[in-house]
Amino acid sequence: MGSYLKLDELFIRITMIISQFKNNIQAVYRLKSIIRKTEELKLYEISAKLLVQLGNISYRMNDWETAGESWNRASEYFYETDPEEYLNLSSILLLKAGQSYERAPQTKDLGKELILKSVMKINKFHELYGQEEKRAHQLISTEQFKAAAEKFLEISSYFRKSLDSIDEILSDVDSKDTILNAKARFIHFVAEYQTVSAICLVALGDKNEEKKIAELGQNSIELFQESISLMKEYLSPKKPDFDREVILRITFDTMLLAIVKRIMNFEETACNEYLLEDIEDNKALIKALKNSPYFKITKKIEKMGLRDSLNALLKVNLGHFEKIKNTLVSHFM
Repeated sequence: MGSYLKLDELFIRITMIISQFKNNIQAVYRLKSIIRKTEELKLYEISAKLLVQLGNISYRMNDWETAGESWNRASEYFYETDPEEYLNLSSILLLKAGQSYERAPQTKDLGKELILKSVMKINKFHELYGQEEKRAHQLISTEQFKAAAEKFLEISSYFRKSLDSIDEILSDVDSKDTILNAKARFIHFVAEYQTVSAICLVALGDKNEEKKIAELGQNSIELFQESISLMKEYLSPKKPDFDREVILRITFDTMLLAIVKRIMNFEETACNEYLLEDIEDNKALIKALKNSPYFKITKKIEKMGLRDSLNALLKVNLGHFEKIKNTLVSHFM
């Protein structure tokens, strides 16, 4: 107990020293120096707490990579110190690290990986996720659509589990932006994997699967709409330099919404209309949304239908389904 008190006292003293620096650059320099020492001494919990501070300062300085690296390392140290006690905190720091990394073009892919990892870590599925998705992709590549649909639905269920516990996961998060962003992501993943599961069943061409396709489609529609609403709430108060990553995500979800509605034979999709609803006065945001390639494809899907828009779909990046899009799209051509 005494050693813990001494460590806490040490952390408080270090924090007081850092707080005296009014210049962020000086604070960062001193923090990095102290962290190197605490790491050498294997004081990992203290190192983690200091890395959180370093991440916070770096983020305020728009140094996305240092912020991401700091929060990522802090996450690892906390988890190594006590996996049970620090599971939630470790997951949240991973999420923040991923969101920060996403802002830098050179670390965007790493950011996506960390966000996925944070989502799955809370449900202790992060180590299996890569294997499960790889298996699902293999099933699609060999056109085992029934098995692939089941595998994607299984993956979706893990994200849904995270979604169901989202409020508890984020209970210690003060930033409204982080909460909105995280909720939108979790919802997106559930809907996205359900959508691909439904597309696999459509490719199967079995009339017995029509009821399941309808169930998955309807639920995905509701989830995509919720995700879009959350991201609009996140984007609306922002200044004109909107986060391009979020612009792409919200228009990507709108495109997926249009695809699902077309698969379910909706005569009127009105997805872009839903996207622009209630933000009519925010001209800068509307302009940013309309400039997204996904907005333009959604417009095409709504005007010409899904089949006549497939070539356009093949020309855009479909995220982590990029490698399997040719196989899926070919069954609608």
